Amino acid sequence: MHRSTGMYPGPVPPPPPPPARASTNGRLESQAAGGREPAFRGDIQGLRAVAVLLVVAYHAGVPFLPGGFVGVDVFFVISGFLITGVIDREIGRTGTINLARFWARRVRRILPAAAVVLAAVAVMTLLVLPVTRWPSIAWDLVTSSLYVVNWRFADQSTNYMAYEDAASPLQHYWSLAVEEQFYLIWPLMMLAVLWLQRRYRLPLTKAMLFGVAAIGVPSLVWSVYATWTGPAAAYFVSTTRLWELAVGAALAVVAHRLVRLPAAVAHSIGVAGMAAIVVAACTFDETTRFPGIAALLPTAGAAAVLAAGVSRRRTIAGAVLDTPVLRDIGAMSYSLYLWHWPLLVGATAQWGGADGELSVAMGLLVVGFSAVPAWLTYRTVEAPLHRSVQLVRFPRRAAAVGAVCTAIGLSAAMMVSIAAPVSNARAGGQDILGAVALDRDPAEYDLPDAVDVIVPDVLDAPADVATLDGERRCISGVEGTELESCTYGPDEGDVTVAIVGDSKMHQWLPALRRIADERGWRIITYLKNACPLVRVPIEYDGEPNRDCAEYNRDRYEAIVDDESIDYVITSQAQSHALLDRDDTTDQELTAMADDLRRTWSELEDAGHDVIVMIDNPSPPFDVVECVAENRDQLGECAFDKEAAMGQGGRPAQTAALDRIDGVGSVDLANYVCPGDQCPPVIGNVLVYRRGSHISATYADSLTTAIDEGVADAL
Repeated sequence: MHRSTGMYPGPVPPPPPPPARASTNGRLESQAAGGREPAFRGDIQGLRAVAVLLVVAYHAGVPFLPGGFVGVDVFFVISGFLITGVIDREIGRTGTINLARFWARRVRRILPAAAVVLAAVAVMTLLVLPVTRWPSIAWDLVTSSLYVVNWRFADQSTNYMAYEDAASPLQHYWSLAVEEQFYLIWPLMMLAVLWLQRRYRLPLTKAMLFGVAAIGVPSLVWSVYATWTGPAAAYFVSTTRLWELAVGAALAVVAHRLVRLPAAVAHSIGVAGMAAIVVAACTFDETTRFPGIAALLPTAGAAAVLAAGVSRRRTIAGAVLDTPVLRDIGAMSYSLYLWHWPLLVGATAQWGGADGELSVAMGLLVVGFSAVPAWLTYRTVEAPLHRSVQLVRFPRRAAAVGAVCTAIGLSAAMMVSIAAPVSNARAGGQDILGAVALDRDPAEYDLPDAVDVIVPDVLDAPADVATLDGERRCISGVEGTELESCTYGPDEGDVTVAIVGDSKMHQWLPALRRIADERGWRIITYLKNACPLVRVPIEYDGEPNRDCAEYNRDRYEAIVDDESIDYVITSQAQSHALLDRDDTTDQELTAMADDLRRTWSELEDAGHDVIVMIDNPSPPFDVVECVAENRDQLGECAFDKEAAMGQGGRPAQTAALDRIDGVGSVDLANYVCPGDQCPPVIGNVLVYRRGSHISATYADSLTTAIDEGVADAL
């Protein structure tokens, strides 16, 4: 029952040990010497280097590596392989797993460097990033310190209201959270497998593979399903990623059988594995549904490279990877991974262009510079604590180090939270006029350089979201197909108005509610985030918006069949249909305009008068963040009206209106952008709340203008 990997199958004493055995990493290790750590594998360090270089190049914006994010998947496979190898050797020596020693080793390896970067991110946040980001980053620090931040980012990825937020400087910590959660459950699973194996006297290799499959196979199936139905959240959650670590773990379990691979096979699978990683990095992009099935390519590639290196032969892949430069980069790959992204976020906040992005050259310069703090962190923190004899001998001391590291992260979060300014939304007693300040002549509005009070305050702006009656937002999320609606006003109102569209229609609810109160209207809402009322395919976050297509079929039928509806008021954020890759932007715009015209005509034919709320001008940068940084120089946050008019859903709407009769429209562009410039604040009211969305407070101040516009359109 004794197996050549040295794993002890049960209480029966093992036979006399052979002089030497092949460990899971393919090097010979003396069992008589007590199962010492295996010989160093330079090809693994080189593979680590390839993984981190792919990630940093992708984040820097290198155009020929649009799929460089697969470097993280390579890391997952390496981690699963190495950690399971550690467990394999410990079971071979002792017949069990010392959980305290295992977790202490993970603490020494991961937490100290991570804590240093968390503290640095807190300082950078206070010195460089806009105050509007501070509360969110404080929570990022908390969840990163506790290694659950991937679930926070998964939740945010499905929150349309946060879709246009700037990236967190800790967004890359999601992968650390996945690994830490893996390290928590993996040894427990292995102990369960050992118990079952001994109880039922199963072959240990098969038992171990069964345990790996019990986690890996369901995770892969779920990954495929979740990536298809909700790719944004699927990217971050642990349940869709565990199978990637399980791939490496399975390889570690069977590695003893790969030691004597024929040279031709080892060369072939090594080269094929490297090719798979390169192909994924060069051909995948942000439109690729990931992880899911697509992640099989880089993970299988990484596993093939590791398998090739298990043999004692020096393979082609090993010769490429096991070089001094790549070994050095691989050694500090963890610290480089930790440092490069926060520095990119900070640099973008300081030197990002009009589109809020760094140039590729600047991005490469920043990630190149990040090697400096990465090297310092590796030499002074990561390596010394990882190799500390005292921490190795006394796991309790490692636990204390872990507690200190967690405390550092939580303290950093508290520092950012305390430093965040308090909202002063209603201080000062100034008149809050909003659009009323335009005094019927928008072109004459003169933007002041500074105001004492801005409502909503920049810290409150993201929450200044439209509601129908002060409580109900009455808009469906991006995901889901169930038709939802709200009603407002008298059940037997003389006029019934359907409010239809996406979040750019939803933003006008405060004004429409007041108009309904004054006119005795009954309102029915059919609103869904990222989902205009169209029948052509559209995209969301680089993916076909299939939920919207199904929702629109039901929404359109419900509106057409409802004979009580007198008017349909609609708007949208999108101007382009999702066509074939070969189609031009102009063709996509034309397709959208044609579909809008057809849809509006059919609604008119069904007896519903259509009124189009033309989309408001879209700013080229985050207005709220700009105001937070330039309260005394608000002119710095104004932007060109003509350019802003060509963004969002406006081009498709105006193109459709130009070629249709009988459809009314309301255009508030002059009330949002009086004159040639679009001011960030009008009448002490912040015009935008997030991205291109109008604040609920400013929308409410536009009630009179909207009422007159609707009356003219009827």
